Amino acid sequence: MTDPFGFLRIPREAVPARPVEERLGDWREVHAGQALLPLVSRQADRCMDCGIPFCHTGCPLGNLIPEWNAYAAHGDWRAAYERLHATNNFPEVTGRLCPAPCEDACVLTINADPVTIKNVEQAIADEGLRRGYLTPRPPEKQTGKTVAVIGSGPAGLAAAQQLTRAGHAVTVHERADRIGGLLRYGIPEFKMEKIHLDRRIEQMRAEGTVFVTGTDIGCAAGPAAGPAVGPAVSPGGAASTSAAELRGRCDAVVVAIGAGERRELPVPGRGLHGIHQAMEYLTCANRVREGDYAVSPVTAEGRHVVIVGGGDTGSDCLGTALRQGAISVVQLDINPEPGTGRTDGEPWPVYPRTYRISHAHEEARGCEGRDPRLFSSATLRFEGDASGRVRALHLTAVEPVARSPLVGTEHVIPTGLVLLALGFSGPERAGGLREQLGLELDERGNFARDAGFAAGGGRAPGVFVAGDAGRGQSLVVWAIAEGRAVAAAVDRYLTGSTCLPAPVAAHDRPMTALGRMRYGEF
Repeated sequence: MTDPFGFLRIPREAVPARPVEERLGDWREVHAGQALLPLVSRQADRCMDCGIPFCHTGCPLGNLIPEWNAYAAHGDWRAAYERLHATNNFPEVTGRLCPAPCEDACVLTINADPVTIKNVEQAIADEGLRRGYLTPRPPEKQTGKTVAVIGSGPAGLAAAQQLTRAGHAVTVHERADRIGGLLRYGIPEFKMEKIHLDRRIEQMRAEGTVFVTGTDIGCAAGPAAGPAVGPAVSPGGAASTSAAELRGRCDAVVVAIGAGERRELPVPGRGLHGIHQAMEYLTCANRVREGDYAVSPVTAEGRHVVIVGGGDTGSDCLGTALRQGAISVVQLDINPEPGTGRTDGEPWPVYPRTYRISHAHEEARGCEGRDPRLFSSATLRFEGDASGRVRALHLTAVEPVARSPLVGTEHVIPTGLVLLALGFSGPERAGGLREQLGLELDERGNFARDAGFAAGGGRAPGVFVAGDAGRGQSLVVWAIAEGRAVAAAVDRYLTGSTCLPAPVAAHDRPMTALGRMRYGEF
């Protein structure tokens, strides 16, 4: 166990990020090269080993946090690495990208600072890699069953790895030219260097998973339609394959295409040049890092940038724009500025909506001396120049509940590049995937499924839905948890039983003051 008095003696100390001016000069991770040990071991010793570890409940994966904290505290990295992987296929991903609801559920949070769980997780994953613990785990025998996974984001990859290790022949189909989904083209390099993704893909290949890229399953009209450069479309387009034909030659199909239907901003001037969806912008930047472009076709260099949307995607756009050399960056958030503490409606151990500073916000503060966000702000219209390019954005303050404009608050800010980071409204509607597989939409606009991830409540036999395609846009930990759970459901469908873990049901929602919610209960 950890030091029973460690939480009393040792203050919380997070792994420091590199200086702002240093990291803005490159695309490496903000913590790249920073010493994790022995700081992380000392921080792991703060874990109370409490009787009821609510961090388990805060994390949909059910990570065995007190156990690997204890091993990390004592420097037993092999045991820590094994316990970490007992519940999580890709801890080096979650350790970098997850907002750590487990920390807000830590018992210490009741009256003190929580354990630095996220730092410990990343340190264990990275130390295990350094020591050579990342090795393939191929199945001992084959079942003779074939599974197609459509989509190679975290849900699809987790499902594929679990099913491959169970002995099934798994092929992952991805319409982009590289595997990874949003992990590849949506997440900036400064948040997660792609070498971590590449190592996992190589491990999965060695285990027997087959990857097919450049294939758009269900697209009935030839090469993938869409913008010249999009989040899942390779520069040369993608070949189409019938989803019905794929289902006919496989014993089961997992649909894990994510929630790619982008929300729009239907205001006057939307058609002006220089207004782009955030994922188009981030994809271009990531393709530069992959070597596809020498210079991004959508760049913030030398421009005043406005980001519409206050979430994580907007923050990713902010960090990218700063590294590209934007003159200034403003981020608009229609929500009011959160407070620094929990509200009565968000008691411990619920993940609260509090004022948070991302690394990109910290970088903007370092450049401009202020928080780049304008809260309670909404876009009224865009104004263009004689060439048809956006040059200004008209915005207004809004009241907090109905979000209606407040009279007398309209003002104008100059801009040469606008990035729409408004989130997503479910899986993409275009193409024939839904019709060819007999998928239905639920009341939220996602692919309908029962609690066991079966599409349409089992009305499309052998078809399962996992990740954001069925849940709606969510966190990477939920995607991985769903990938693991759908693998168990598929294994049971194919063999009649399963030993694979199922950490969540399809209709589970994040914990609230009323408990873990399910569709239709409240």
